[in-house]
Amino acid sequence: MSPLQANSSRSVKKKDPPYGWIALTLIALFVAGAGLVLASPQGAAARSALNWLLLLDTQNSAWFVTRSAGILSYLLVWLSTAWGLAIPTKLIDRILHRGDTFEFHQFISLLSFGFLALHIFILAADQYLPYSLAQMFIPFLSPYRPLWVGVGIIAFYLLLLVTVTFYMRQRIGMKAFRAIHYSSLLAYLGATAHGLMAGTDSSLPMTLLMYGGTFLVIVFLTTYWLVMVWQGKRASVQKASATA
Repeated sequence: MSPLQANSSRSVKKKDPPYGWIALTLIALFVAGAGLVLASPQGAAARSALNWLLLLDTQNSAWFVTRSAGILSYLLVWLSTAWGLAIPTKLIDRILHRGDTFEFHQFISLLSFGFLALHIFILAADQYLPYSLAQMFIPFLSPYRPLWVGVGIIAFYLLLLVTVTFYMRQRIGMKAFRAIHYSSLLAYLGATAHGLMAGTDSSLPMTLLMYGGTFLVIVFLTTYWLVMVWQGKRASVQKASATA
């Protein structure tokens, strides 16, 4: 092999395995399988195991578990949204390499679905207010605060769409990718409304402080991003008029 061929072979970048697709597929299979098992009549053994493991046979324990998972998933959704807004503003480029920021953004989004799965499917094993499979996945069918639970389900589907498009950028193009990712703000707002209006501990001062503080961060980052977009467009117009 000549030196030129050797150098060209070294320059060929080895393609990484699709770890994101693998993780997303495993999470989706786990969530779908767990929901079908717990919601089916044959899932009595699984529900009994969860009752033994998490003491779900008590009146409020399942509600505490699902609410805790809901708060954790909300914080992860907030962090993912804030991180996504910070990427185009280059606020974190001095801390992390841009490639690492994208990887971390995807990781947070996937991690949030793990807690969302726990938040949703623990309701199927709740002895006090059990949920059917339809009530868990079809908006506004919930026996508990159907409007705001339905808003949370819609937010879940929006987050799922945004997360899936992480791994479809080359197929759909960056323009469509960015357009779909704008809906993550709607998903975050839906998750916030769901947590505030459907959460049993939303009246607590610490919970209100959490929602208020995280919301203000999103407002700041969104405003900062919009100002940067406006300044970029203004600079482009001025440059075009100067060269005309």
